[in-house]
Amino acid sequence: MNPLHLLILDDDPARRQELAALVRAAGHVAVPEANAGVAAQGLLPEAGDATPGFDLLVVDLRHPGVDLGTLRSALAPGAGLPPDSLDAAERRHILSVLKHTGGNRRQAAHILGIARSTLLSKLRRYGSDPE
Repeated sequence: MNPLHLLILDDDPARRQELAALVRAAGHVAVPEANAGVAAQGLLPEAGDATPGFDLLVVDLRHPGVDLGTLRSALAPGAGLPPDSLDAAERRHILSVLKHTGGNRRQAAHILGIARSTLLSKLRRYGSDPE
C-alpha cells in the first residue's frame, strides 16, 4: 500500500504534532499546519496536476480560521446543509478577533463593541477561556 499524504490543521501545537507523529508512525506522510489559509493553499493541485497534493485532511472544526459553511459546501455541493448556529459563528469570530489582537482581551472587546466583562463571560460560556 502506498503511503497516504495527510494535511493536519489544528491550532493546538501539541495535538498537531502528536497527530503527525501517529500518522508518520503508521508509515504515512503528515504535514501539520496551524494556519487555515496556508492549509487551504495546500489543498490546491499543483500546476499541471489534476488532483490535490493530499489524500486526507484532518481538521479541528473549532479552529477559528475554518469557515464551516464553506467547508460544508465544498464537501457536499448543493446539499442544502443548514448554516452554523449563532453561538458557533460568534465563538469563531471572538477567537478570530482575539488572535488578531494577540490575545489582548481589552482590545478585542473594544473591536467587538462589547464590555470586557461580557467578552470574558462569553469565553467562559464557549469554553474558550485559556485562564
